[in-house]
Amino acid sequence: MLAMLYATYIIKGQKQYSDVPDLLKPQVKQILENEGLGHLAA
Repeated sequence: MLAMLYATYIIKGQKQYSDVPDLLKPQVKQILENEGLGHLAA
């Protein structure tokens, strides 16, 4: 749930992948990749 929230913020340009807590980074990266936006997880 929290990973989806971070992914949404990243997609909207309100947060950067570097802002995501380390514990959630794999989940957020997977969500972004599933949406075809894996380049945002760099």
